[in-house]
Order: sequence, then structure tokens, then C-alpha cells
Amino acid sequence: MALSEQDQAVIETYREWLEESILAEDGIGALERRDHPDGSTLATRFEVGAHVWVELAIRPIALQLQASILTDDRWFSEEMETAIEDSGDTMGEFVEMGFDEQGLDWEDPPVSHYRDAAKCFYFSTPWDIQSLDALAGESVRTRSRQMVLGYRSAFTSILAQAE
Repeated sequence: MALSEQDQAVIETYREWLEESILAEDGIGALERRDHPDGSTLATRFEVGAHVWVELAIRPIALQLQASILTDDRWFSEEMETAIEDSGDTMGEFVEMGFDEQGLDWEDPPVSHYRDAAKCFYFSTPWDIQSLDALAGESVRTRSRQMVLGYRSAFTSILAQAE
């Protein structure tokens, strides 16, 4: 299903807002757009350490946003896993603490840990939205920003090692 011009405009306006908003934060490096050629996933990555990024992906057909932290370094991924295990928390509880630091109250959010075809290791949380028009709303913008920065907050102590 092709996106309408209106949907494309809403998505682009949202992405520009998100990118400007996240880049204004201390400790955020370069951004890179990583869109799937078929348009099924439109992702923006922000560097937060050597070979480590936080990402917000829009899945326009599924009406879903996904916030993540990812690395292309297998050993650093294992260090991230160890940090969670050492905390005694579940993945959801661990990420919840980062979300809390950003003002997002989400008890035990769903967290997936996987390796994608590009060989990046992800910790990610999906969030379903009602429509693409919701991307223009303040509540969706605030929550998605909190999710992205929440992933960075959750892994702050381990990120210091990636610099």
C-alpha cells in the first residue's frame, strides 16, 4: 500500500521535528536515516557512543513506532545484556527506569532483543499509534521522544564504556 502525499508530508514533518528535538540533547551525535526501500520502516538513528545508536522507527503501514538502542558490536551487545542481568531486573523493568528518567510512566514496557539482517543487535519497544495523523499531535511527539531518550537513559552507565 502506497502512502498518500498527505501521509508522506505528516511523516516528514514529524521526522524533522524529532530529529531537531533529539539533536538538541547533550551527548547525541550524528543522525542517519535508515529507511527500507519498500517504505515499510522509516528509521532515524542517533549516535550515542562508538558503534551505538538510539533509533526511532516509523512503521507506517502497521501504524507503529519503535524506539530502540542498537549496536553493531557483538561484544558490546553482550555487555548490555550483562548490565541488565546484573541489575536483577527484567528487560522491561530495566528500560522502564530509563523511561521514568525521561518522565514517561510505562510500567514494564515490552522489550525485544534481537539481531537484524544487517547484523545489528537491538533492544526495542514498539508502540501502536491510532493513525499517521497522530504524528502531528503533541502527545505522540512527547511520548516518542521520551522513549528514544529513555533508551539512552537506561543504558547511560554502559554507554560511558562505548566512548
